[in-house]
Amino acid sequence: MTIAIVGAGLGGLALARVLHVNGMDSVVYERESSRGARGQGGMLDIHSGQRALREAGLIDQFHAIARGEGQDMRLLEPDGTLLLQEDTPDDAPLDRPEVDRADLRDLLLDSLPESVVRWGHAFTSADNGLLHFADGSTATYDLLVGADGAQSRVRALLTDARPAHIGQNVVEIGIPDIDRTHPDLAEMVGRGNYWVLGNGVSLAAQRNGDGRVRIGISFYHTDEDWFTTSGIPFDDPAAARARLIDLLPGWHPRFTALIAACDDTVVPRSITTLPVGLTWPSTPGVTLLGDAAHLMPPVGEGANMALLDGAALGLALAAHPDDFAAAVKEYEREMFERTSAAARMSADVQKLLMSPDAAQKLLAFFRPDGN
Repeated sequence: MTIAIVGAGLGGLALARVLHVNGMDSVVYERESSRGARGQGGMLDIHSGQRALREAGLIDQFHAIARGEGQDMRLLEPDGTLLLQEDTPDDAPLDRPEVDRADLRDLLLDSLPESVVRWGHAFTSADNGLLHFADGSTATYDLLVGADGAQSRVRALLTDARPAHIGQNVVEIGIPDIDRTHPDLAEMVGRGNYWVLGNGVSLAAQRNGDGRVRIGISFYHTDEDWFTTSGIPFDDPAAARARLIDLLPGWHPRFTALIAACDDTVVPRSITTLPVGLTWPSTPGVTLLGDAAHLMPPVGEGANMALLDGAALGLALAAHPDDFAAAVKEYEREMFERTSAAARMSADVQKLLMSPDAAQKLLAFFRPDGN
């Protein structure tokens, strides 16, 4: 019986790996032409997802590439007031280490036989046990798993739900090789996460494993068309940086200095989510995992849930190798409960970030006992 996985992201690859270690085959169809066809994004905070990597037999390899110092955090207000600084001891447990998304994806890819992932296969539709791809080719399946992200095409086979904009737009910028090019800013940002939370806007700087500091400036209470009305000229990076600084009046010069030091990569991202608690009737022959199933605000849970989805589905299939319908039903029951709780928590954090006194509320969230 053929298990077809659409999407070679973390969840789809985790599923393929857990199946592999349990003696089951699968095929992963990925629209990208190769693993290096595009950048994979920044760092990920992997906590609960470590359980999936244990099931995949990869936890030691994960610890070898994880950055324990990435657990450091600094929280500030726009006037420069430091509210929270947490520095991780070198011998601290890797409870929430950061890892480069590309490194984690490569770890999963390298753990699979080369024949498992079929690159350059852009999924378009499925019917009667047949997958259709953009190049006109087809493939058969007994179980189709949609691991194809926020804009999933497989999702339409199970539900009419679509991602909706949540009033947040992010501009991504970054400083390459910051220790060499801007050592003063490198010291300010530190080894992990650096958050500045203002009224309706935040700046999050994150140290990446390759020495780049990735910066996301979030504008809250904005609509889907905000990028066209913001006055940010995305085709002119220098002018875009200047405009971003203009959009932060009253912010301390050291924060705007971060923006001024960035390179010419300026990327707009609209933030969307699926409804919290989304479910669908269990349908023989098809299911979803990761963002295709439960797209949630980007506050550190999405990648972990995707990894856990892949492991959970893989274990259910291994337990019911002759009854895919029973395996899918068992997986979906657990997944719906687990990811609904994570989505509610993510939505709560999102509300904190969008509130007028976000920094103080987030401080209370991290330090509820006041210590």
